[in-house]
Amino acid sequence: MKKIGIVGSGLIGRSWAMLFAAGGYKVVMYDIDKNALERAYKIIEEQLYDTEKDGLLRGSLSAKEQSALISITSDLPEVVTDAVHVQECVFEDVELKKKVFRDISDYCNNDQTVLCSSTSCIMPSKLFTGLKRVSQCIIAHPCNPPSLCPLTEIVPHPETSAGVIERTRNLMAEIGQTPITLKKEIDGFALNRIQYSIINECWRLVLDGYLSVEDVDKAMTDGIGMRYAFIGPFETCHLNAEGTTQYMEKYAEGIQRVSSTFGAVPDFDDNSVAEINKQMCKMVPDTREGLEARRKWRDNCLLELAKVKAKVKTD
Repeated sequence: MKKIGIVGSGLIGRSWAMLFAAGGYKVVMYDIDKNALERAYKIIEEQLYDTEKDGLLRGSLSAKEQSALISITSDLPEVVTDAVHVQECVFEDVELKKKVFRDISDYCNNDQTVLCSSTSCIMPSKLFTGLKRVSQCIIAHPCNPPSLCPLTEIVPHPETSAGVIERTRNLMAEIGQTPITLKKEIDGFALNRIQYSIINECWRLVLDGYLSVEDVDKAMTDGIGMRYAFIGPFETCHLNAEGTTQYMEKYAEGIQRVSSTFGAVPDFDDNSVAEINKQMCKMVPDTREGLEARRKWRDNCLLELAKVKAKVKTD
């Protein structure tokens, strides 16, 4: 049985552990904090059984079988040795991640092991350059929550071998993720660059007095987001006319005109953050209970959407 190492037991580490176990892999999860590890394993068990009840458990194994494939340890060499793939999931701190990768690289005993980071926006050149196993290093950044949003961005270092890129992409597809591969590195990768461009314009629309926070979110959830759950921006253009060429013949001038009115990147200063937060708290209180209840509602919505998308693909 092939072994997967997980370094870090937070939300992303737990999610990866479940995804790999669903694929039938033996998963060993590491954290320096033994108490955190034990809590993480308990959470994983609960989530696996809950997902099984909802009929959306990934893979052919039962929740009991999947949880049995996951073990925990505070011994990093145990996680790395003889693993086919090691997924790093520590805090988004470049120096911490670099230290972890130096240790992982030193403990690695196989030239075929993929050494992979879950970082959301630290470029590979800042993370892996100088490592003796740099050719084995790559980034696989999941969308959050990974178990419900299958997109995974694969971002290679300039020195990452072609074999590592291929094996990483194949592994992600095998466990049910939807991999996309960046041809070269760029700050923020793809997912966050697209997301940040939306956040920037939405922020400006509110702070410049055009819309409320609530109405901006409605524009996405009951408008653009309805389409984007199934088709992306390019296919949207293609279908909203008789093909992309006709769409641009009709709308390119307007796109350029409107885009030229976009303001500078917002400062996200204390006053503007306070105003956005004030409006958001009327919708979702920023208490622990309020946020957790809304996250549960969000995840249930994603589960229902996953059912619909699975049915659409089957049909």
